[in-house]
Order: sequence, then C-alpha cells, then structure tokens
Amino acid sequence: MIEDSPFVAAAPVLVPMPAERPYTYAVPAGMRVVPGSIVRVPLGPRQVAGIVWDGAVEKVDAKKLRPIEQVFDCPPIDRAMRRFVDWVAQYTLSPPGMVARMLLRAPEAFDPEPWIEGLQRTFAKPDRMTEARTRVLETAEGGLAWTRSGLAHAAGVSSTVVDGLRVQGVFQTVMIPPRPVVAAPDPGYAVPSLMPDQSDAAETLRANVATGTFGVTLLDGVTGSGKTEVYFEAVAAAVGRGKQVLILLPEIALTHAFLERFQERFGAKPAEWHSDLPPRMREKVWRQVAEGGVRVVAGARSALFLPFRELGLIVVDEEHDPAYKQEDRVFYNARDMAVVRSHIGGFPVVLASATPSVESRVNASQGRYSRAVLSARFAEAALPDLKTIDMRRAPPARGGFLSPVLLGHIRQTLERKEQSLLFLNRRGYAPLTLCRVCGHRFGCPVCSAWLVEHRFRGQLVCHHCGHNERRPEACPECGTLDHLVACGPGVERIAEEVVAHFPDARTIVLSSDLMGGVRRLRLELEAIANGEADIVIGTQLVAKGHNFPNMTLVGVVDADLGLANGDPRAAERTFQLLSQVTGRAGRTGKKSLGLLQTFQPDHPVMRAIVSGDAEAFYEREIAERERAGLPPFGRLAGVIVSAATRAEAEGHARGLRRAAPQASDLFVLGPAEAPLSLIGGRHRFRLLIQGERRADMQGFIRTMLAEGPKIRGSVRVQVDIDPQSFL
Repeated sequence: MIEDSPFVAAAPVLVPMPAERPYTYAVPAGMRVVPGSIVRVPLGPRQVAGIVWDGAVEKVDAKKLRPIEQVFDCPPIDRAMRRFVDWVAQYTLSPPGMVARMLLRAPEAFDPEPWIEGLQRTFAKPDRMTEARTRVLETAEGGLAWTRSGLAHAAGVSSTVVDGLRVQGVFQTVMIPPRPVVAAPDPGYAVPSLMPDQSDAAETLRANVATGTFGVTLLDGVTGSGKTEVYFEAVAAAVGRGKQVLILLPEIALTHAFLERFQERFGAKPAEWHSDLPPRMREKVWRQVAEGGVRVVAGARSALFLPFRELGLIVVDEEHDPAYKQEDRVFYNARDMAVVRSHIGGFPVVLASATPSVESRVNASQGRYSRAVLSARFAEAALPDLKTIDMRRAPPARGGFLSPVLLGHIRQTLERKEQSLLFLNRRGYAPLTLCRVCGHRFGCPVCSAWLVEHRFRGQLVCHHCGHNERRPEACPECGTLDHLVACGPGVERIAEEVVAHFPDARTIVLSSDLMGGVRRLRLELEAIANGEADIVIGTQLVAKGHNFPNMTLVGVVDADLGLANGDPRAAERTFQLLSQVTGRAGRTGKKSLGLLQTFQPDHPVMRAIVSGDAEAFYEREIAERERAGLPPFGRLAGVIVSAATRAEAEGHARGLRRAAPQASDLFVLGPAEAPLSLIGGRHRFRLLIQGERRADMQGFIRTMLAEGPKIRGSVRVQVDIDPQSFL
C-alpha cells in the first residue's frame, strides 16, 4: 500500500488502455509519488501518461519492474475522483484504464503553462514625446504588466512604438503568469428579481449548497418558467463559498445564448468543455480546472471527468436528454454518473427539466430526490395553445407533407410579422430513394439501413457509418434514367415545400449535418433569435432550450414519428421531445400556438400534450413501467455481440446465453439480431438481461462473460448497463 507520503520502491499505475487493474512500476530513488500523481511510464515500446493509483502493488521481482520515467508538475487527481473512476468502471463493467483515459484527455496540460514575456513601466523617461508615445504611457500607468501586442492594441499604436520605448529603458521585461481562460464569476454581479415560486425554489437550492452535503433536487418547471435563473442562484451560492461548479448541458457547443445569460448574471462567461473546443483551449481549461483557477465549467457529458480541485455543485440541465448517454467504449449516462460523483464528493446536485425522465420523477415521488416545481412561465407569459391536426381529415395536397390547416396558420403568422417553426426529426431530403421502374432501393453497402438523400449536397448518406455516394441519374439496377423517386420527407424536403408556398419568406433549415458545422449553427440560431428569419425548419436541435422571442407558431410535421418503433421509452421520448419543441413558442408573452400533425390524435401522448396534463401522462407511464418491471422498477442491461461474419456473432452470442448463471431475479432474452443487424460491415446480435431492482446485474454479467466463450477473431462484446437505445 502506498501512502500520501514520500519515497516508495514501487507504485501501482493505471494506464489509459483496456487494463483491468493498475500495473506496477518501480519508483526511482529521489522521485516522490503519491496516489493521484500523473506520471509518464513505459508501456511496451511507447511512453504513456498514467495515474498512480490506490491499493497494494503486485509481488513482482524488483529487477523486472520498469521505472516511472517522469512525474508531471501537475496537481494530483484527488481521492474523490479516483473513487469515481473505480465506481464507473465497476458499474459499467468497463476496464478502469478506459475510464481513466477519459480523465487524461489533455496530455499537453500535464506540464505547467509557460509564463509569457511582458513589459512593465520603469521610472525612465523617453528622449522625446509624441502623441503615440503619450497614449502608450497613459495606458501603462498603474504599474501593471502588459504583453507587447496587448499594450500596443490598447493604446491604438503600432508595436514599433512600444519597441522604441523599451529600447530606451522606459519599459522593462517581466514574466507574466498564463492568462485565465475566463474571468472569475461574481455572485453579486446582477442579482435577479425572481417571481415568488422561483424565489422559493432558489432558496431551497441555496440552503442545500450551504449545508455542503450530498442531496439531489429535481427542478421541475414548464418551458420558459425561468429554471436557469433559479439554478444560477445555487451556482452563486457555491461560488460564494469558494467552490467550483459544473453545469452539464446536452448541446453546449450550440448554446451560445446560455453563455451570454451566464455572463449577464455573473459578469463573466463560464469555461466551456466540449468536443468542438480547439485542442489548445481544452488543455488550458483542463489545467486551470485542476489548479482551481476556473470556478465554473459549462460542458458536455465528458466534463464529468475533469479533475476539479474543489467541486461543490453539479447542475444537469435538460436532465432527460438522451444526449447524456455515451454509447462508445465506456457506456454511461452522465445524469446518473453526476449523482454518483456528487455522492462521492459529498455535495449537492440539481437536475433541471421541463419534462423530467420517468426515473427522476419516481425518485422524487419515493423521497430519494427532493422536488422543486415551477408551474408558470416567467412574467406570467402564457403557454402556447396546443392542438392536433388529424391528418386523416385534413390531409396535405398530393406530393406534399404540410396540412392546409398548418399552411393557413403559417400564412397568418407571416402577416403578423412573427416567426414559425416547423419541426421534423429527420435529417436530409428523404429517408429512402427507390426506382419506380424496378423497385431498387438504395441501401448502405455495410449497414442494414437505407441511404438518406441529402439534396443540398447531391449525396446519398448513411447516418450510421457515414458512407456516402453521389446521387445517380440512372438506376444502378435497371439503368433507367430519371425514374428515381424520393420517399418520405426530411427537413430539406419540407423546406422545398415551404419555399413553394411562401417564396418571399426568409427560410432557414437547422440540422446537425449542414455545411459549416457548429459555428454556422451558432450563427443561425443567433440570427433566428434576432428575428432575421420568418420560417425555421429544424430537427431536434431546435428543441434544446433555445429562446426565440418572436416565435409564436410551432408546427410538428410528423408527431407520430417517435412512436413507430419498439423502444419501451418511445412514449416518454415522444412526449418530452414534442413538449420541448412546442415550448419554443410564446416565451416572451405573445399569444402562441402549437400544432401537431398526427394520424393518432387519440394516442395518450397526443392527449397529454394537447391537454397540458403532464401529471396524467407521468402517472400512466409510471404505472405501465411498474407493471412490466422496467426501469426504474426493474433493471435492464444489453449485451451486443458483433463480428465480421453473421455466424461468428451469432455463435458467440449463443455461447454467452448458455453460460448465463441460474438466477431467480434475473433472466436473459435472446440472442436475437439487433434491429440494426449490420453496422459498418459488422453483424450484430443482442442479449437483453432483465431483472428485479435489487438484483446483482453486474455480478450476473461478469459470470456470464467469464464462463462464456473466449473472444477470438473479429468478435467484440459491448455491455450497456441501463440502455437508452434499443437499435
């Protein structure tokens, strides 16, 4: 066992690879390591970064041990984070090394940032004064150190003016510490005036922060009720107590408006953390979080694995969002892991949503979470009137997808110079392209999925593996020209129909695969908020908490789309998505309307949304889950077996099924081909394990994997505890 004290002969080091345990390394004489030290060690022919871990070292001949090469000049990973890594690994059945890999994603940050050469005013005077030199000296008054370019820019002169003063000894060279990535937030900068129910909820959250102990609060408020302003008060309380704060957002790369709202409240923006952040900025954020310089981070799910020094609060905004589930390498749900991280660290966590997950609602009703409710919109703004359009009675014109009823309301909205939003959760132009002569359908050559036509780019694209090809003029099967037909609508096709009906309207299409990436999406969201578009057509990106002040009409093109699969969460997901989308309307008090085109107006989901009776929907959905023993009343886990051939995948999956231990509280369904049975050329079979809430799911699966066939050839096995996707 190594201690948090000096000089040991050997140390366990967890390396970022599929390692089930730390490896033992020799500690050279004079080198000091403690649990949490980030070190560089040899691994085969490579040098990798690792973390000195807790626990006993292996009994290995000291002569066979390879030495630790370097201890990085970096704050050690604290005990709470090390415990969190171990917990995530055990719960998700992932190698601890792969979980540690998520913690070590900024290798250039392990060494201190270099100090910057700067200039500071001396008592010397220049040989002569000019207007430019006067401005430089006035700017540099007060004894602060400046960078050469920063001083020149602030004074409005060229750098040669500054250089001339330095040559004459008017400035001396000094070293400046690295610049903070963001300024420190000020809890008292712009304290808001809250409505009574907001004030009550904020006081509850502040009290939880003041206790400094673990607790979960579900902040449940209708769209536009001011949940963000409420949890900002918890953030202010935590920062005021000298703690760091993590705010998780499902689409942080797109939420420019959130960053501005934070700045308006605290006088400074939070540090960002997401995959689109430039590498150099990621390294700066990682390092300054570890050193405690960054006090608030707004980030995607991976921000959970930042090495916070003094973390005292986690907020999970839009806690119901499926984007919090990672389904690659380490399968985890960031919402659930945020609760675990808070429990280990002994501080509060806030889960915020207008449409909470069934799991969170049940936890609140059973007393595991407390619940704060905001039942009215901020400043008494009315929720939109919601209505269904029965597509059997008001069908679209031949070749179209928009009902005359919806088109009529769009026209009226344009006449009032207000904005409309049309929502369809399908990217591209059409989900299927076929030949009218021979019936040939364009499918992905390496996936069991149709190619989606993207007419803006002139391509057919697979949304699962990324395969793409040019849309041909002739059918590749029969050679017939000009007989390829697009089946079904995507957002691009709806845009085409809108332009045909309203050629003078300013129309914007929002979709994650449009050219220009995140930067363009941010600019277009900003343009919509500024009123620079009349009609917006978008996928689920538009449901992510955006505030469009002039939007008074929301039309859902295909409200039935999410109900058309066998996902046990289909009703919940559809209710959440449609509620969030229609909640974009009327947020600033204007009279607003939400219209849902559906062939099932009497479906319980449609009735719940239109009536505004969310409680009735939750009661029904919770009762059905309890009857079926589904989460949160039971446990689920998926085991996906994939291989280069169908026979390999099926054989291994059947071998695992035979190896499953006998258990009265757990049973195995399958194996069966996954709904998407082929992705990227790999055949997929799925086992589903279902059991009682208190069943030892992880122990059951560990035994099954250990007793089952050994992984050989192209076979890969992925375990998904608490699956969110069933494709």
